[in-house]
Amino acid sequence: MSNILVTGGCGYIGSHTVRQLSEAGHKVTVIDNLSTGFEDALIHNEVLYKLDLKNQEKVKEVIKKHDCKGIIHFAASVVVPESVDDPLKYYSNNTLNTLKLLRTAKECGISNFIFSSTAAVYGDVSSAKVTETAQTDPQNPYGWSKLMSEQIIKDTCKVSEMSYCILRYFNVAGADMKLRMGQRTKNATHLIKVVAETLAGKRDKLKIFGTDYDTRDGTAIRDYIHVEDLASAHIASLNYLENNATSVTLNCGYSEGYTVREVVDAGVQLKVKAIAVEEVARRPGDVGQVVADNKKILETIDWVPKYNDLAKIVQSAVEWELKS
Repeated sequence: MSNILVTGGCGYIGSHTVRQLSEAGHKVTVIDNLSTGFEDALIHNEVLYKLDLKNQEKVKEVIKKHDCKGIIHFAASVVVPESVDDPLKYYSNNTLNTLKLLRTAKECGISNFIFSSTAAVYGDVSSAKVTETAQTDPQNPYGWSKLMSEQIIKDTCKVSEMSYCILRYFNVAGADMKLRMGQRTKNATHLIKVVAETLAGKRDKLKIFGTDYDTRDGTAIRDYIHVEDLASAHIASLNYLENNATSVTLNCGYSEGYTVREVVDAGVQLKVKAIAVEEVARRPGDVGQVVADNKKILETIDWVPKYNDLAKIVQSAVEWELKS
């Protein structure tokens, strides 16, 4: 088992991954500035340093103190509309901080670097399913900040002993099946989270942004992946890198796409309460369709999804929202 540093480990995806790392026997150290994360999301007494990645010297001290051999880098800003309004925040917090972390990782002799990337690097995809070799064309600063980070990682690893696994997430949703943790992001924009908040009475209505896309019902199509499956993909990626130094970029999705209306209907089917829906214009930076081709991840790492079911994803998100 390894000593692993996790940045942003108190956030939504980070905390699920930290929990699974600890349960798999890894020794986990977390760095999080708690700007969007929650300290109580660490449920197995993992060591937490309340640090910003800008503080390279402190980060280096943590890596050396805990003899970390690998890094899983989650820390980032992730709201697409906000990135359109405030691009400098995203290039600073996402791209520049990744550069600083990589410099520190290289200096500390880190062996394995796993990066939290996004399907937003692809942009508006014309094909039914997108492969890792598809042309990248981000439609918003968030996507660009992640794509730039990917390139910096690739270039850095070429001239170091470090190997990388870049994981391009599709739409992450749901909660720990035991409801120990879930998405707690304030003013969230992710659809399933919004559906769950509406069903829990925390929102008066749900907005559908755009009904004129070239899709089967006019609303945008996305590939939704349960957060528990995404977290386990990080564990499998770490195991892969520890046994195979070949760097790799992988899509993290189920290779199935659902429209906004279909997701809303999945929430309605739970019969918790009625959902008031308002149809409004498209948001800047949104794309019509993006669905993963996930053949590569299934063939490359030892990862078998357990929750590939939209109804289960939505139900776990709603149950978490009703509890929290």
